[in-house]
Amino acid sequence: MTRQERIARLKAISKERVLILDGAWGVMFQRAGLTEEDYRGKRFADHVGQLKGNNDILCLTRPDIVADLHDQYFAAGADISETNTFSGTTIAQADYDMGGVVYDINFQGAKIAREAADRWTEKDPDKPRFVAGSVGPLNKMLSMSSDVNDPGARSVTFEEVYQAYRQQMIALHDGGVDLYLVETITDTLNCKAAIKAILDLEDEGYEPLPIWISGTITDRSGRTLSGQTAEAFWNSVKHAKPFAIGFNCALGAELMRPHIAELARVADTLVSAYPNAGLPNAMGQYDEQPHETAHELHEWAEHGLINILGGCCGTTPDHIAHVARAVAGVKPRQIPQRPKAMRLAGLEPFEMA
Repeated sequence: MTRQERIARLKAISKERVLILDGAWGVMFQRAGLTEEDYRGKRFADHVGQLKGNNDILCLTRPDIVADLHDQYFAAGADISETNTFSGTTIAQADYDMGGVVYDINFQGAKIAREAADRWTEKDPDKPRFVAGSVGPLNKMLSMSSDVNDPGARSVTFEEVYQAYRQQMIALHDGGVDLYLVETITDTLNCKAAIKAILDLEDEGYEPLPIWISGTITDRSGRTLSGQTAEAFWNSVKHAKPFAIGFNCALGAELMRPHIAELARVADTLVSAYPNAGLPNAMGQYDEQPHETAHELHEWAEHGLINILGGCCGTTPDHIAHVARAVAGVKPRQIPQRPKAMRLAGLEPFEMA
């Protein structure tokens, strides 16, 4: 299949059933007991500074482990698996002084995922697998000051954020992803830089790929870190005409439900969710068991709130397998037809008919 044929099939399947995304990557790398040498490999054996914890670099030093994790999630029932490129920008990789290998990280991450998805599709053509290029948040924000004493201070410019995302998008595109997943968004302005990078590449002749946008409600306030409500967040990004909009991370399914319900009400596209396995305990571990996660997410599907489900922090292939079984045969959410109106957003939504 060509990439456009895969995209067309993905869109067709999304009308028939709830799609399943993979689960957490960090927890699985932790369970693998990887050492500093695993992260360095031969290529970075002499690198100054610690690399352990830079999971994206494993695309270059331990591609076998990355490929195996894709296989585990596809075996669990995932339709879509993310590339191991959550921190694959020059800005994020600066913490490890690895900005010079960002293209390689993303290209190889996409290539590993593509090969895994194609293997599983060949084995089971009736259940094709797809690759989402993971574009994670940055450790620098455009909407909020980097200096508590100077409200106007910023540690990066819009252009710098845009260029960082642009480089990542090009490599993911070259590596063969089927769609972009701009995820765990805490700052909507950062997200807008990523969206602009994608749309500009299309204008320059790159093959158009679907955009999936997933924000994060950071606490019980019901707002993103940059202060927006769920509906305001949607109003801010809907101009990109995303394939899907949703939330992930920060909250478990129980606390995330009202925010997903709000997106389901207002968004005229697919709605996605991949919550954490509950909230972390005092030791930072996630105790929610696979059947508990599946029970919560099955209820969402039964009430027509959702089109795509997966897992974030603390979830494993076992969690994904339980979720996939729980929603098998459940009809996906029907996309609402909303009346035309001018819809704007600051921290709150504004609508004028």
